[in-house]
Amino acid sequence: MQERPHKHEVALTEEQRHVLHQFISKGKAPARKLAHARVLLKIDRSAPGPRWTDEHVAEAFEMSRYTVIRIRERFVTNGLEDALSHRPHTQTRARTLDGEQEAHLIALSCSPCPEGQIRWTLRLLAHHMVELGYVEQVSYETVRRTLKKTKRKPWLKQCWCIPPHCDARFVWHMEDVLEVYTRPYDERFPQICMDESGRQLIAEKQEGRPMQPGQPERYDYSYAQGPMLNLFLACEPLAGTRIVKVTEQKTSKDWAHFMQEVIDVHYPHAEKIVLVMDNLATHSPAAFYHTFPPAEARRLASKLEIHHTPLHGSWLNMAEIEFAALARQCLARRMATMEELEHQIACWQKQRNAAVTTVNWRFTTTDARIKLKRLYPSLKATTTDSEPVDVANKV
Repeated sequence: MQERPHKHEVALTEEQRHVLHQFISKGKAPARKLAHARVLLKIDRSAPGPRWTDEHVAEAFEMSRYTVIRIRERFVTNGLEDALSHRPHTQTRARTLDGEQEAHLIALSCSPCPEGQIRWTLRLLAHHMVELGYVEQVSYETVRRTLKKTKRKPWLKQCWCIPPHCDARFVWHMEDVLEVYTRPYDERFPQICMDESGRQLIAEKQEGRPMQPGQPERYDYSYAQGPMLNLFLACEPLAGTRIVKVTEQKTSKDWAHFMQEVIDVHYPHAEKIVLVMDNLATHSPAAFYHTFPPAEARRLASKLEIHHTPLHGSWLNMAEIEFAALARQCLARRMATMEELEHQIACWQKQRNAAVTTVNWRFTTTDARIKLKRLYPSLKATTTDSEPVDVANKV
């Protein structure tokens, strides 16, 4: 079947054919230019021998027939160089939103979301922009690009725990704890951070299925809730050790027995334990007197140098860092019995202690007097804190 005549016929001169052959033989140009050079040689009507049809050229060089037609048109219209190197000009896209409309979008994203919605979404913002008459139509992708450009993410929330302005009690406790964290390691006076957390037992109703090739591990969505247990955790950040105990309750007696174990079993040779903990009512030397005879209670209390974190200052307790690691590395699964929970925590504790995982605390009193300036009554700061404090990283 004879090919129909083309509107743009390629007729190369001898010099052009020689240039193209030399160009291909060197092979140093981009693949795209080399492919266009071969196409021009195949569709040249002045070359001896049979000519290739556009369909054959497109199939041979794995391109569309429309690409071959565009190469013809560029050669005839603008010459050889344009046929080899031309790329489609990127058209400047008109702005979908002008400055005023972008301002309306930013103000809308910073306003409270509609009732019945927990947060703004891209589609919800686009719908309200049209509903309020700011634009006739707008896509959620335009909303996304605008918010990205202005570094706003209305669908995200951050949580931090900072007290009100001018809280002298807070800064006193905070600087007291921060001073403890500057002390060097001394095995006679180990620095211990202590905290507690709850953990609910959850049992499977149906046995899950293990991972297989092409199939992830699966488990049934239904489960049976068990009792809530308590976890006591004490860690020594400078030594890279931690102690975790599971109890059925979290009374003052449970705390007293846990601290007795820490003092007599884990640190029997310490002259005094420097203890950082929160202000929970059950975390007090009074618990020793509630649990043990007076002589034993006094002995245990005299072994502790207690430093309380302030109210709204739980982030100052490095035991929270260990609890976060425990939750992420060990507890993020269903466990049905107290025995299983104790076994898994014991394995995690042994591995982490063997790795001597310490904590590098970076937040100092100097940082506090700058970052948390508004909390100091005498400084009368007018600035506010806009970001949570990054206080520590694991080593």
